[in-house]
Parts: sequence; structure tokens; C-alpha cells
Amino acid sequence: MTTPPPISAVVGLQWGDEGKGKLIDLLASEHDAVVRYNGGANAGHSVVVDGARYALHLVPCGVFHRHTRSVIGNGVAVDPHRLIEELDGLSSGGIDFTPERLAISDRAHVVMGYHKAEDAMREELLTSTRVGSPKVFDQAIGTTRRGIGPAYSDKASRSTAIRVGDLLRRGVLREKLERACYFKGTLLRSHGPAVSDEEAHPDPGVLLEACLGAGERLRPHITDTVYLLHEMIRDGRSVLFEGANATLLDVDHGTYPYVTSSNCSALGIPAGTGVPGRHLGRVIGVMKAYCTRVGAGPFPTELDNEIGASIRERGREFGTTTGRPRRCGWLDLVAARYAVMVNGADEIGLTLLDVLSGIGELRVCTGYRIDGETTDRFLPDAAALARVEPVYETLAGWEEDLSAIRSRDELPAAAERYLGFVENFVGAPITTIGVGPDREQTIRRGPAEVSEA
Repeated sequence: MTTPPPISAVVGLQWGDEGKGKLIDLLASEHDAVVRYNGGANAGHSVVVDGARYALHLVPCGVFHRHTRSVIGNGVAVDPHRLIEELDGLSSGGIDFTPERLAISDRAHVVMGYHKAEDAMREELLTSTRVGSPKVFDQAIGTTRRGIGPAYSDKASRSTAIRVGDLLRRGVLREKLERACYFKGTLLRSHGPAVSDEEAHPDPGVLLEACLGAGERLRPHITDTVYLLHEMIRDGRSVLFEGANATLLDVDHGTYPYVTSSNCSALGIPAGTGVPGRHLGRVIGVMKAYCTRVGAGPFPTELDNEIGASIRERGREFGTTTGRPRRCGWLDLVAARYAVMVNGADEIGLTLLDVLSGIGELRVCTGYRIDGETTDRFLPDAAALARVEPVYETLAGWEEDLSAIRSRDELPAAAERYLGFVENFVGAPITTIGVGPDREQTIRRGPAEVSEA
């Protein structure tokens, strides 16, 4: 019996921004394809190569390896104009895109300008003060306003949805745009000052030509990626699935309703790519050595103090997509263990360990107290999670600079104890440790080292 090809996935275990891009970039050189299976331009992966920082929003992180194919799967919400801008930016940096290097699913759904207007309108209405408004109008979800949620809503409602393959079919696209503009214009006009006059009157003719132009630009890359991936797997090629956003933002398993609009855990891979879960042989969950969150939603271990501000500055905790400052806090191991369970994570990539250097004492959350009871279960419901009080354990910190360390044996004793505590609590080994932003600032352990630990 032949050994099955390595089919792996990298997923975030927290609220996003864990440093998945760096790990995916490292692993891409060992795979024939890197596949994005969810989300849209609301997600951002940062990759630092030779000191240069690249921000990727739609293009998979395998793009920096010439032999690795980048695949945008059917589960992704594609803003074609934003994708073209991203490709142009990368091309100006010397990265070329042939059909053999980039494939885009013809079944992926398209994000249109009216989706962004609807997204912004909803956020404005949720934060506005209106006479007679019910209490529901006092807190926005905190979206990036990139139109991802409305695009996925159209995917589910079907009547106003447009797919990437439609960008190549003038007659089909015209009919769909006329219907979509009628529905969206009616919706947007009903909320007056929340949208501009131009946004309230989307022109199907103007949009048709713009979309057809984008379709022609992307035509060489648009294909049936489901068959493409199955053919690669059948031929023994290795595939790496790249998750956008993260598990605690998963629309089904995250802190609902303060979540994204797709399944960003490993559970989203089959639906987002057409590849059955039984092919998945290795799941690597990525988490920071502390926690962060962007936008609204409960965050039990948040540090709204000098320590949180220091972590934000040292960790450069500002959104890749929006530039918004991230909320920072102590490591929540209750949430991490839940995410490991949901994803079936085999191992952990822990990032930004170097950011914790110099903090005298480190706290980690090992339980929640709610209604007079203590639980070690995560509560994937915003209303419930907002009521918990974290239960902490305190661990000794370390002073040493970790940025030049390349072996786990060289870490300070306190840093090693911190890692061991995390491993024991979540039940998975840490196989990759980030000690700086560059791809070289990484400690990696092989299978033999893990089994001996």
C-alpha cells in the first residue's frame, strides 16, 4: 500500500491574527499547492521575507514559492478588483502569475460594490442613535466593511448571487446584475443617510462592463478547482489548506454573533474546496503566546492597561486589513483547548513568544467563573461569554531576548515552562515557535523531537 500524500491544514485557534501567514509560508515550500478555502479580503496574512513585509488578503501565502501553486477555492468570497490590485502589487515586486501558479474557482462568489455599501450601512445603523430605536441598535458587529457578510448572504439567498464563472458570460452576468441592482438599490435607498446617492442607485450597465473587464483579466486563472485538487491528490501531490480568520470567529463555532461569515476552522475545508475531510492527514493550529481580538465581542482576558498597551506595541498589533489597533490580553487556554478540539489539531504553532520577554509575571486563563460556578468549557456564545470571570494561574516570566534563538533547548527555563504548561493544558505538542517576524526567526521541531519530549 502506498503512503498517502501529505494533505495538511493551517488554522487559527484564536480570534485571528495569530501569525498563520508566516507558518504557511514556511510550509509552502514542502507542498505542491496552497489552497485558500474561506473568507475574503476581510482577512489579512502578513509574511516577512528577507526583511520585507507583504500583506496578502486574497492570494494564498504559497505565492512566494515558485513551484507551489496557489488556489482560491469555491468557499472564498472574491472581490475581483481587489484581487487584481493585489496581483499587480505582487507582480511589481517580481512575482509573476501564470495559470500554473494561480487558480481561482469558477464557483467562488463575487463581492460587489453594493455589498460593501450594505455592509457599511448595517454597521452604521447598529451604532446609530434613533428615536424609538430598540436596544438592539447600540452595538455593531465590528466588520471590516469589505462586503463579505452581504456577499455570503447572497450566496445563501441565491437570487442575487454572482459567481466568478459568471464574469466570463456576458448574457448571464447582465441578467444577474439587473436583478441584483434592483434588489440592492431598493434595500439601500430605504435607509436614506446611511448610504450615498450613488450607492443607493447601483447601475447594472456600469457594473457589467467593469465586471467583464475583471473577468477577462482573470480568465487564464478561472477554472474548476474541485477537479483540479482531486487530480493533484490522485497524482500524489501534496496540498496545504490555508484558513483565513480563525476558529473563535467561525460562523458556527465562534463567539456568535461577533464572528465572521464563513467556516474558518478546519471544518470548512470540505465545503470550501470540495475535498473530503478524510483526506486531511495533519492539522496545525496556530496561536499566539497571548490573545488579541479586533472589533467588538467578548474577550475575557483583555488587558485594558499598561501591560496590554505594551504587548500591542511590541507585537505590532494593528490589523493587516484595517490598521485598527487590536485588543490584547493574557493567553486564554480554555478557548485554545476548545479550538484544538473543534479542529482536531495534531500540533500547534505558537507565535510571538518573544513579545512576552520582560514581563515579570505571566497569567494564563485556565477556567471561567459564571453564576457562582467554575467551568473549564469554552462558551461559544457572546452573551454567555461576556458574563464570565477568568480564572488565572500565574507563571514566572523571563527577561532574555529570544529573537536570535533557533533551538528550543536554548530557551530560558521560564519560557520552556510556559510552553510546557500550554502543551499539557491543550493536549497538543508545540512544534513551531515564532520568536520574531521574519521567516528565519522560527524554532521548528521534527517528529522525533516531539515524540521524545
